[in-house]
Amino acid sequence: MTQVKELLDKFSNGLRNHDHQAMADCYHSNATFKDIAFDLPNKKMIHAMWHFIAESDIRLLSFDVDQVNSNSGTANWSAEYTFRDTGRRVHNNTRSSFEFKDGLIVKQVDAANPWNWCLQALGPVKGRIAWLIPAIRRRKAMGKLKSFIRSHPQYE
Repeated sequence: MTQVKELLDKFSNGLRNHDHQAMADCYHSNATFKDIAFDLPNKKMIHAMWHFIAESDIRLLSFDVDQVNSNSGTANWSAEYTFRDTGRRVHNNTRSSFEFKDGLIVKQVDAANPWNWCLQALGPVKGRIAWLIPAIRRRKAMGKLKSFIRSHPQYE
């Protein structure tokens, strides 16, 4: 259990320090990731996403491991950042569920309140549309990530 706790400390410190490589090192080669914007099938795309995020003004406010064992765990965390498309500030509270394999994250599912996120990031009109039609939100997010990947060939 100590090894997994240390892994999650490394992960949260990577986010706190904008160190995408440290975060990527926490994932198993067969890792998957899902949240309100992304459904990523492999470690390379997960690394690209964290690299994209690490280049923002994200500020990790808290990261509290709720429960953990050698196979799974959960953490509650909070971060603030500027949503690049609108310049609006977002305060996001997230609950991460992790599955571990070989001492690394093999599956991560992040749950946040999409209604709150949409209103903060997009404003009252566009936010309602993005909340009502999650496919639009996911398609736009994946488009941004794919554009980032094209400009960073190490992820292709």
